[in-house]
Formats: sequence, structure tokens, C-alpha cells
Amino acid sequence: MEPTPEQSPHHAYPDHWEADVVLRDGGTARIRPITTDDAERLVSFYEQVSDESKYYRFFAPYPRLSDRDVHRFTHHDYVDRVGLAVTIGGEFIGTVRYDRINDQGRPASAPADEAEVAFLVQDAHQGRGVASALLEHIAAVARERGIRRFAAEVLPANNKMIKVFRDGGYTQRRSFEDGSVHLTLDLEPTEKSLAVQRGREQRAEARSVQRLLAPGSVAVIGTGRTPGGVGRTVLRNLLASGYTGRTYAVNRAFDEGLATLDGVPAHRSLGEIDEQVDLAVIAVPAHRVPEAVADCGEHGVQGLVVLSAGYSERGAEGRELQRELVRQARSYGMRIIGPNAFGIINTAESVRLNASLAPESPARGRIGLFTQSGAIGIALLSGLHRRGAGLSSFISAGNRADVSGNDFLQYSFEDPDTDVALLYLESLGNPRKFNRLARRTAAVKPVVVVKGARHSGSTPPGHAVPVSRIPDATVSALMRQAGVIRVDTVTEMVDAGLLLAGQPLPAGPRVAILGNSESLGLLTYDACLAEGLRPRPPIDLTTAASPQDFRDALAEALADGTCDAVIVTAIPWVGENGEAETGDGQVLAAALHKAVAGGAAKPVAVVHVEIGGLAEALAAASSTAAPRPRTVTPAADRPRAATAPSTGPAGSTAPEAPTTPPVRPGPGSPADPKVTPAPEAATGPGRIPAYPAAERAVRALAEAVKYAQWRRQAAVPGKIPEFLDDTIDEPGAAALIEAQLATAPDPRGRPLTHDEARELLGRYGIAVRPTLPAPDPEAAVAAATRLGYPVALKTTAPHLRHRADLGGVRLDIADEEALRRAYGELTDLLGKPAELLPVVQAMAPRGVDTVVRASIDAAAGAVLSFGLAGAPSELLGDTAHRLVPATDRDAAELIRSIRAAPVLFGWRGSAPVDTAALEELLLRLSRLVDDHPEVVSVALEPVVVAPHGLTVLGASVRLAPPPARSDLGPRRLPNY
Repeated sequence: MEPTPEQSPHHAYPDHWEADVVLRDGGTARIRPITTDDAERLVSFYEQVSDESKYYRFFAPYPRLSDRDVHRFTHHDYVDRVGLAVTIGGEFIGTVRYDRINDQGRPASAPADEAEVAFLVQDAHQGRGVASALLEHIAAVARERGIRRFAAEVLPANNKMIKVFRDGGYTQRRSFEDGSVHLTLDLEPTEKSLAVQRGREQRAEARSVQRLLAPGSVAVIGTGRTPGGVGRTVLRNLLASGYTGRTYAVNRAFDEGLATLDGVPAHRSLGEIDEQVDLAVIAVPAHRVPEAVADCGEHGVQGLVVLSAGYSERGAEGRELQRELVRQARSYGMRIIGPNAFGIINTAESVRLNASLAPESPARGRIGLFTQSGAIGIALLSGLHRRGAGLSSFISAGNRADVSGNDFLQYSFEDPDTDVALLYLESLGNPRKFNRLARRTAAVKPVVVVKGARHSGSTPPGHAVPVSRIPDATVSALMRQAGVIRVDTVTEMVDAGLLLAGQPLPAGPRVAILGNSESLGLLTYDACLAEGLRPRPPIDLTTAASPQDFRDALAEALADGTCDAVIVTAIPWVGENGEAETGDGQVLAAALHKAVAGGAAKPVAVVHVEIGGLAEALAAASSTAAPRPRTVTPAADRPRAATAPSTGPAGSTAPEAPTTPPVRPGPGSPADPKVTPAPEAATGPGRIPAYPAAERAVRALAEAVKYAQWRRQAAVPGKIPEFLDDTIDEPGAAALIEAQLATAPDPRGRPLTHDEARELLGRYGIAVRPTLPAPDPEAAVAAATRLGYPVALKTTAPHLRHRADLGGVRLDIADEEALRRAYGELTDLLGKPAELLPVVQAMAPRGVDTVVRASIDAAAGAVLSFGLAGAPSELLGDTAHRLVPATDRDAAELIRSIRAAPVLFGWRGSAPVDTAALEELLLRLSRLVDDHPEVVSVALEPVVVAPHGLTVLGASVRLAPPPARSDLGPRRLPNY
């Protein structure tokens, strides 16, 4: 909205305060500043508030607002006096106002840092979380304007308002004065207030998706009068799925006499329907969508699935249409799936919703699926159906203008019917939030992600998202840190999903392999080694093995305490007549089911070649299967294995890891004994995933092993060592940063000089070895005399920096003669001193050269990186990454996760380096960029790590005004 002439230009309308929010019940509303144009809205709003609520607001009967009241409540300077309103359909449903006051409680201006705050919410909307959302936003506004405390007077009987303040999580003080409760809230965010905010966000966004997936009634707008077409197809699929709610066909072109279509009521508009419709599926041309959305909004529809195309995928004009679609829907409190969506599915017995273009509803299962691509959605549904897998829910978001993968994670986190969340994503609208939500969800159930458009360098058509500069390898590393199982293809996603949904998580990487084909067993063994697993020698049952032999061997393997998972390999077995029998897959499946039902809780996967009906039979659980005991067979009773390949680096001589209890996918999972899945479900206890190739089964198992390890570690979170607090001068660093930015004429910031960087890093206990300039040989000799021999002579010109391979570095110079000789060689080879900018530095103890970096990405946040110095690591991209703030566990994992990590731990007989000192350095740098977001880039290169201690030889630091933190402000939906 534009400011009116009555508002002073230096306090212009703050449009960045406008926000769409999800309320407690899943509906949306808009929060915005109140303007002078809102007088009529304010009066109308106040007339709909009960006398009791008015009394609580003004402490006296106050039936109507005077003209003076209306003027005061609609005229603000947006600094000392601010009012915000929550609107739905353009009308007020709640307001909040603050007035800055001094110590005596009188109106004041800055530097006074306290304000009086008051709320009023329409009675019909109380209980929806309106006041809580307003408190978050008015507090953020107040902090922006230099206000640090809120004061409020509340009548003791106004329990709802007292609860809003009490539950906000802010530090507060309470007293009883003159018959009212006096509350004072410190507005500085706390861990508790942030946790409260995120908890409310999770419940609200999960509820908003739940309303879309479990509507009590559905209207298909744009249902064709003749068979065929998008709308008629969706209606047909709704009816075929056995949807338990009420269904309506809507088309303004219907004849007035048409009462039913395909057996459901037919109407020309939603206004003709006698009840409120919960969900509308819109399948009309794009130019008619605004009319349909307005009809839905005016008749109380809660959510929309927009199948119509012609939006952002069509270019700039389509993007503006899409933005307007979102604005229009949210103005009515509705959320959108789409546009250009494929639809949604919910297989819950109480819903049975197929509001999609998928001709057949998937079986009930424990997998939730979200995709941003209709084509990929079709492929995934088809692939899961062929593998006998079932779904709990499915969302194809199309252009993802509103409901996103983040919303799906919020829903999946608390959905009792979902044990595994699969997501195909082409863009991340809010990477920080995705990482936070994925970490929380992965702590209780697996999250498997395929990321499309990884290397295109551009946003997929229809997806307007913040631009991230970090490479895809970094994105992958950060997902791993959050516990996300990232795979490369949708096939791998289905493979992993089947194993995770149907089997317990492995307790370790030790794998037993058994089967009736020695060759297939060896292929599986090799695949395990390639994926970092520790396979036991394969057990060859020979081609004459019967299903009973498979059952006995699997039972023994499950009881073997030296393995954590079992892979069964099977080829068609030979019958008495010497011919291969390919049709008895059900017999083998039954045998394997019986072994699994009576064995220890370990994951089992099957690799088969041309055994008819085996995959389908394995996917069907046995309803009579007994619970699998948790016992382990003594070592003396274990079977003897066949000879293993002699070249395997992870054979039987590898040290054994202790057997730990298997990690379960979480509450409500197939392995949870309290849950009894419906017999229709195609994933759950006793359902064994089958794979047509050993590599696919092993890769899925390897992902499960890594995820289980992450789960075990996440159960005991890492810490930031307390000793850092005693050796860090945070106020001193803040003063230095403020002074340096004050002198920067460029609003984009400035790089620090070597001495400035040394001083700043020194405040955080990071010592950088000094360098002295050497513009000529005499200066070089003087510098070396001052620092002490031996020294290094190196160039600092940008094109030669850290390029020892080009001859720009001379090491171990022992005396003046050698220094002068090296100086002459350097200038003769590379150029004049003025071009090379040579410096002299004292030699550091010998060790391994490493590189430590930290940078802030506008979309992903602060990232800490580590790798070895030198061209090979750069060429191979052997760099590890973690999000800031890093814990002691993050630092330890960071240096161990690069492929060249063995160099740090005594590779080929070399002395191990001081990794503890390296971990401390990583923690100190993490703390610096976390405490001071103005430090947007730091590079420590090289960091020479010796057997005892380390030396930072070079450092570069860049300061800039910090980017906005979208994840720390009040709750808001993204505006694309």
C-alpha cells in the first residue's frame, strides 16, 4: 500500500512489515501496518467485537469508537506510534498497537526504549493464534525502531491475553497494581521465544497441509460436461478412489436443469451449494482462474489445488499472474497447491482422496511423497506401484507458488501415517528453513531427497527463489549434516524409500550375503566394498538350494551377532528335471518371510534375477507373521562362510564394531510394535524390498547405514566447548568491525588489510603469523633479521597468491646470502617487486598444509569449509562443509569427511598431525562468523598443521553489512 500525504516522508509506509502468516488452524491471514485509509475498516471491525472484549481492552464499557479514537488509531508515524492489523478478505480481524513511553509512562520519542502495547481480536477469530502472530510481528517492528521492552496492563480476568504474553517465550516481569496485572516483556529474542515461534510455525503449517489432504468436501471447478478433460478426469479419480467426503461438480456452463454429473451434485457456482466446501480443485483456463478463486474465497473454501497452467512457466507475464493468484488466494485465507499442479492423494482409510490426474490410487503405505514436477510425480507413482509399494500421501506442487517442500516436511514430521518422506525438489525457496526442518524431521523418520536442476545455474521455470552462490556439492554436504538422505535419481529414491519404510535401520555397516549364485554374491560383495560397507564372506547355497535352504540360511544370518544387515541373492533354481524354475517366487518369498518373522530385527534386502512373482510376493506382508525376537545366536552356533575374495579390503580381518541396538525409523514406524498397519499397506513390517541389481540394493542399504549412524549421533548433540568463552573478546571484535565498516565508502563493505585481519582474528584466539613487506632486497634482509631465520619469501600479488607451483614461494631461507639470491631469482622469473608485492615471513614447523574458510551465503547462511591446500584438492573438489554454528562434533566430522583425510592421521607411516588444534581453530572461526554476521568471508590459507600445534600463515577477511536473516524474524510465508 502507498503512503498517504498525511504521513511524513521520512516515516514512509513500511511495506516490508507486510506479511502473510499461517494461523493455528491452518488458514492464512495478512498482517500489515494500519493507515489513514483504514478508518471504515476499523469502525466495522470494532462493531463486531463483543462488549466483553471491548471491556478487556479499555477497562470500561466502550460501545463505540469516537472520531478522535478512529483518528488516533489510524494515524501513525511508524516509529513512536505503530499499529498493525490482521486482515482476511480485506477486513480486520485483529489489531495491535504500541506507543513509545518514557520512565513515567508518558508519550516519548527515542532514545526512550519502552512502549505500551495493546491487542484486540474479533471474538469469532479468537483461538486461531491471531494475537500470538501479532505479538511476534509487533515485537520485530519495535526492535527495528529501537524499542527493547513492552509494557502492558491487563485485567486479571482476561486470561486469554495473559496467556498470549506468558506463552510468548520472552523474558517477562509481572506485578499487580491498581486492580490490573502489569506485564513487562524484554523483546530480545531468547532460545525459548525462538522455540515457541518455531513450534507454532510447525503446528500451523502442518495443519494447513492437513486441511488440504483431509477435506470434508471437494468441489471440482471446471468439470467438463462430456467425458475427458482435466476436470472430468479428476472427478472420475475422486469417485474411483472411494473418497469418503462429499463431492461436487462445478461449471458455470452447466445447463440450469443439470442436477447431477457422474452421480454427484452439479452446480454452476459454489454459491449454489448448501454447505461450505473445504477444498476446491480448479481446472479452468488461466484467464478464468481469478473468477474461480474469488468464488471460492467468498464462500469459505479453505484450500485450492490449481491444475491450470499458463503461469510462471510461460515467462514474465505468467510470473505476474502467478503472484496475483497467490495474493488473491491468501487475501481470503486460502493456501494453494500449484498452479500447474498434478494433484494430491491421501490414502488414509478415513479419507481415500485422489484429487489428481493419476488414474489409479496407490495402495496404502507408509511413504509420503512430494514432487515439484508433474512428470516426475507420474514416474514415481508408477515406479512405486510396480514395486508393490504404497503411499500415505502425495503432493505434486507444480510451480510451487505457495505450498512447498518445507510445508510438506512440517506435515510429515507429525503425520502418524508417514514413516518415510520422499521429496523431488528443483529449488529451495528457503534453504535455511529447509535445513532446520529436515534436521528435526530426520531425527524421527528418514527424509530422502532428489534435487533437480543441480547444474543448470538458473532457477527452473515457474520457481522464483532466492539465488544461492554455493555449489551443488556444498548443498549436498549441508543436507547430509541435517540427516537428509540425498540421492541422485528418482530410481535411487524409490530404492531407498522401500528399504527404509519396510525394514528396521541397521546397527552398523556389517553385511551378510547369502544366495544360490556365487557370481551374484561376488557382485554384491564388491558393491558393498564400493559403498563403504563391511561385507562378510558370501555364503553360497549353490543352485540346488531350495526355499527351505534360503529360510534356514537367512535365519542363521539374522541370529549372527557379527552382521548388521542381510542381502539375499537369488536366481531361478534348478528343478529335478534340470530346467530352471522361474515361477515359484511366492514359495521363496514365503520362506524368507518366515525367517524374517522369527529372526532378530535387522534389515533384509533381496537381489533377484528373473524369478517371477518374487518382488510382488515379498512386498505383501504376512498377516500371520509373529513378531521378530530381539535375540542373538551365540557365536558358536554360527554357520561357516564360503571362501571370500582375497582382494577385499574389508574382509573378515577387519576389526569388529560393537553390536548396537538397531535404530528405529521413529514413532508410528513399521518397526514400532505399537502400530498395526492396515493390511492394504504395501510397506511395513515383514515386507522385504526386492531389487533387480546388486548395486541398487547395496546403495539403498548404504544410505540406511549412514542415516542410522547420523541418528545415533544426533541423539547426543554436539557442544561448543566452554573454553572458547574465556579466550574470546567478542566486544572488542565488535568495536573493530564497527570502526572498519564506518570507514568503508562502499555499502557492499571492504576487505581488511593483513594487519587489520590479524587484529580481528586475534580477538578470537586465532593467531596469524606476521609478514613484513619486502619492496627491495634490503627491506627483505631487514625483515628477516627482525623475524629471525629461517624465513620464507613469497609474493602476494593476486595472480600469484598461494601459487607455489608457479614459483612464487621460496622456503627455508637460512641466511642473508640465500635470501638475496632467492629475491633475485623471484624477480627475474616473475616480474618487478612492485608487481609481485613480496613479503618475508618466519618459517613455521613442518606439517600438512590445509585451508579453512567461512562465508555467508544469502540463501543458505554461514558455511564453514575445510580441505587440504593445493591443486589436487581444488581439482577434485575435495572440500567438506558444515553450517555455522559448528559444534565439537561438526568440527571433528569436518576434517574426517574429506577423501584425503588419511593424510592427517599418519598415512604411509607419516606422523599424525594435531587434529585437536585444527578442530579448535574451526570452532573459533565458526564462533567469529556466528557472533558477527558482518564478517561475510574469511579464508585462512595455508594453515600448516604440525604434529604439535598449527600455524596460520595467511588470512583474508571481508566485512559488509550483514544480509537479512529470514529465519530469525517473525513467522511469514514467502513472497515470490
